[in-house]
Amino acid sequence: MSEITDVQSQIAHTVQLLRNKLGVRDKTLTASVKKAKRQLPRRIYKQALLLANAEQMAAHPKLRLVLDTPKLLKASEEVQAHLSGINLADRRWGWFLSFLGSLALGFLALSALALIVLRWRGFI
Repeated sequence: MSEITDVQSQIAHTVQLLRNKLGVRDKTLTASVKKAKRQLPRRIYKQALLLANAEQMAAHPKLRLVLDTPKLLKASEEVQAHLSGINLADRRWGWFLSFLGSLALGFLALSALALIVLRWRGFI
């Protein structure tokens, strides 16, 4: 019985981590994992889908007896380890630097185009 509540608590903790780290605002793990598919590596996504498929079965009293609890606990540990390793400040900083880089590239391309047009028209 404690294994079943442990699986349910692991699923709830995984949903909470998805909300905190990836900003997914769904109530169930199935919907959260589908929204976060592109942000998760393939291996972690498959483990999260395994947990999501077991979420409904864990809520049912008779179906929870057929769950492979050690496999589900291992999958939840793996997903939670990946989500816990995400550094939000580093992700924001990376997004900001990427934005500045694309802005600088656009400015360089515009400057080069302006110089080409000025040279072609004979102003330089």
